Amino acid sequence: MARNREEEEEEEINNLTPKEAASASVKLKGRTDPFLVVCRCFSVVTSLTAILCIAVNVLSAVLSFKERSDIFDVVFRCYAVVIGVLVVLAETEWGFILKFSKVLEYWAGRGMLQIFVAVMTRAFPDVYDRRKDLLLLQEIASYLLLACGVLYVILGVLCIGCLKRARQVKEITRGQAVKDLEVLHHKITCILMFTSTDFRLCGLIR
Repeated sequence: MARNREEEEEEEINNLTPKEAASASVKLKGRTDPFLVVCRCFSVVTSLTAILCIAVNVLSAVLSFKERSDIFDVVFRCYAVVIGVLVVLAETEWGFILKFSKVLEYWAGRGMLQIFVAVMTRAFPDVYDRRKDLLLLQEIASYLLLACGVLYVILGVLCIGCLKRARQVKEITRGQAVKDLEVLHHKITCILMFTSTDFRLCGLIR
């Protein structure tokens, strides 16, 4: 049985030429999942919006500290910055963060956290009546992140996050298939080189 398997593998290798193996690996490399591309773009937009909220909260905290306003507003803004950083790290899908908080692995959980940061960014608007530019920036950042959070919650309820994870597993499997084809291409090339060398040696001996 083992010999039959070896013979079958050798026949498959002989039937597959190096050009065919190379072209197959190129085709697999060229395939990109449009769904995953859209998800990555949406993740980048959400990250940039969260960074904008972080910047707004930092400016608000510095302004409150300089004007010696309520200390609770400064502490509140610092908490908003920390949670905003957590939102950005969740969008990178860093394994440590996802292990630290399993809720962030699900889109509905991420959306709720983004909505919370948006509300924190929009809070206490009366303090910045004299800074209309900062107040406008607060509104833009908070409403953008609020829209991203609501969309995340809706898509999470529709199980789009589960679909994304399934597509990612498929993409990883495809990448492994590309590596296997490259190894196979290298083996076939080596076999053909050794075979041609053996034929040359046989010709010299004769």
